Amino acid sequence: MQLKKNIKVGSKLNLFLLIYLLIIFLTFKTSAEINLDGDNTDIKILDKISSKNELIKLLNNKEFIYKDLAIKSIKCTDSKLDDNPEVKAYIQVKDLTKKDRNNVFVFNGWMFSSSPSIAPFDHPVYDIWLVRCY
Repeated sequence: MQLKKNIKVGSKLNLFLLIYLLIIFLTFKTSAEINLDGDNTDIKILDKISSKNELIKLLNNKEFIYKDLAIKSIKCTDSKLDDNPEVKAYIQVKDLTKKDRNNVFVFNGWMFSSSPSIAPFDHPVYDIWLVRCY
C-alpha cells in the first residue's frame, strides 16, 4: 500500500510572498531602463573652415548663440547605468545668416552620441555632435 502525502498548495504565506515579489519587480526598473534626465547638455562644434572644435555647455531650454548658429537643447537623457551607455538630446539649430528663413531650423530632432549618423546635422560650415548630458 502506497502512502499519499498531503501537500498544501497555495498556502497564504506563499501567496503573500509571491505578491510581494511581483510588486517589487514591477515597481523598480532594471538598470538598463533607467534614464537620467539632465539640465545641461555638452556638445562639440567643429568649424570646418578653420578646423577648430569647441566644447559648448548648453543649459536646457535656453538658446545659445555660437557665431552664425542659434542652438537650443530642449531635453537630454543619459543611461549611465546601462552596459551600453547612450546619451541622447533633442536639439534645435537655426542658421542666423539666412534672414529670410529665420523660423526654419537647420536641425530639429534627437541627436545620439553613439550614432550621430541616425539624424545627421548637415551644415556647410559647422558640424555638431553630442558629448554629455548632466
